[in-house]
Amino acid sequence: MARMMMKALCIMVAFMVVVAPYAEALSCSDVVSKLSPCINYLQNGGSVPTACCNGVKGLNAAAKSTADKKTACGCMKNAYHSMSGIKADIALGLPKKCGVNIPYKISMSTNCNNIK
Repeated sequence: MARMMMKALCIMVAFMVVVAPYAEALSCSDVVSKLSPCINYLQNGGSVPTACCNGVKGLNAAAKSTADKKTACGCMKNAYHSMSGIKADIALGLPKKCGVNIPYKISMSTNCNNIK
């Protein structure tokens, strides 16, 4: 269950990270670590936990380079495919609920290779 939660979180965070201007080497474990407090919210909705928004903001700040953004995007997509129960509409609205502005649509159809 925890593994599935981490994967789902990874997916959502990866898309959010794409917006950050520059970063150091980011890994899937970094993405999962920052987003793990969001898993229950992504599956069930309700109130966004403070720890989730802190993770979303932290990931956004950490993903600074194009490579980091692409890595986060790929991690998120892989997690989404391996975890069930993540609601796309909830993930789509999470950045705004956490006060993070992302200039692209959070979607599984996003081409990670086109991220700059």
